[in-house]
Amino acid sequence: MDNVAFIGVDWGTTSFRLWALEADGTVAAFTNGPFGMANLKRSDYGVVLEDSMAKIGIAHDVPVVICGMAGAAQGWCEAPYLPTPTPLYALGSDATKVRGTTRDVRILPGVKQLSPANVMRGEETQIAGLLHHHPDFSGTVCLPGTHTKWVRVENQSILDFDTCMTGEQFGLFSSKSVLSHSMLVDGWSDAAFEDAVNVALEEPETVPRLLFGIRANMLVSEQTAAEARARLSGLLIGQELSATRGFWENRNVTLIGASELSKLYSQALGQIGIAARALNTDEMTIAGLVSAYKIQKERHLCLGAVDVHLI
Repeated sequence: MDNVAFIGVDWGTTSFRLWALEADGTVAAFTNGPFGMANLKRSDYGVVLEDSMAKIGIAHDVPVVICGMAGAAQGWCEAPYLPTPTPLYALGSDATKVRGTTRDVRILPGVKQLSPANVMRGEETQIAGLLHHHPDFSGTVCLPGTHTKWVRVENQSILDFDTCMTGEQFGLFSSKSVLSHSMLVDGWSDAAFEDAVNVALEEPETVPRLLFGIRANMLVSEQTAAEARARLSGLLIGQELSATRGFWENRNVTLIGASELSKLYSQALGQIGIAARALNTDEMTIAGLVSAYKIQKERHLCLGAVDVHLI
C-alpha cells in the first residue's frame, strides 16, 4: 500500500464504500459494508472507518476524503451545503475537517437550491467526476436512484436541479402496497414497460388510477407478474419524464447510476427520441473524490499537514 495517496469514501444512507486510491485514481484496495448513516450513531463513524482501513492494511497517516450522508446533520460531522449555482471545484476547497480524529478526515459539502427548495449529497461528487473526465461538459445529467436527480450543468457548475422520488415510490408500491401481491415473482416485460412509459408521457394525469389497474389486471385478466412489475416501473418513470421535460427536451442526457436502472431510463428516453449515454457510478464517484483531493492539495489544504477549515 506504499502508493496509496488517500482514502476515498462514499458514505450513504444504507451503504458504505471505501477505496484506497493512488494519486491518479488507480484503486489499490476496496472494501464495503452495510454501515450507512441509518445504522450508525455519531460515535460509530470513526470506529467503522478505522476498522475498515485496518482490514485492508492502511497506514495511520493516510488522509481521507468522504462524500455523501456522513456530512448530513444526522451524520458524523455536518458539512454545510453550497448554494446553487455551485462551481464543482468548491467541493474540494470547502471540505469540512472532522474534529477529534487522529487522522486527517475531510467531508465534502452537498449542494442546496433555495428556490424551489432542493438538496443533494453525493450526486454532486459524481458530477464532479464527470467534469474531471470531461471538463468541457455542458448539459443535462440524470442520476437515477431512490431519489433521482435531474441536474443542469454549465461552466463546470451545477446551475439548478430537481429531484423525483421515483425509486422510492417503486420500492413502496412493489413491496408494501396492494400491488405487491402482483409482483411475488421476478421477471420483466419490455413491451409492458414501453407501453406504460408512452401512456404516462401522453396522459400523466391518468397514472394515479392506472396504478390500481395493475392489480386489477392480475385478478380479472391474464397479466403476468413480469408485466405487472414492468408496467409499474414504466408508469412511474414516464410520469417522471413528463414532470422533468424542461431538463431533457431537445437535449442529450448523461446518466450516472446503477447499470440496470440507467438502462431503463435510457430505454424510456430513447422511445421519445432523446439520446442518452450511461456512465459508471463507481468510476464517476472515484473521479470526483480524486478531483476534490487534488484541489485541496493545489490550494495548500495539504491533507495530514495543515488544519484549515473554510466553512
